Amino acid sequence: MHPALTDQDKQILAVIQRDGRISNQDLADLTAMSASACWRRVRALEETGVIARYVGIVDARRAGMAFHAMVHVKLNRHSRDNVTAFLDRVQRRHEVLDCFATSGDADYHLRVLCPDLDAYNVFLETFLFDLPGIANIQTNIVLKQIKHETAIDLG
Repeated sequence: MHPALTDQDKQILAVIQRDGRISNQDLADLTAMSASACWRRVRALEETGVIARYVGIVDARRAGMAFHAMVHVKLNRHSRDNVTAFLDRVQRRHEVLDCFATSGDADYHLRVLCPDLDAYNVFLETFLFDLPGIANIQTNIVLKQIKHETAIDLG
């Protein structure tokens, strides 16, 4: 169990989520802390896993990845082997950005990114259609991204 976040922790996290490359001194200045106290708080947040990693946000379209889809997958049998094979193989595919196990009609929802429709068809035909235990695959093409949050508002 993680200890409750302090107000200073929340301030640190808000700043780091906007700019993960900020210097410790600038972060300390923005959060009204000494540099050493700020450094200790950041290290504690990293060690407890609250800060899981630091990443750069890539604009998919500008990077040549123009095809974005939500793929809903239903398994025909929920045997351990089918589920394990599905999850293991999905986790190794670079096209799959996210995979969520959900309630409802579909068992899994995949967020998939490819350069274009042709590349997505190759992904379907050489990967998803070959997986054991798949009952149904439904693709919803993302027409426009309305909101994209990269930061969690901790209040």
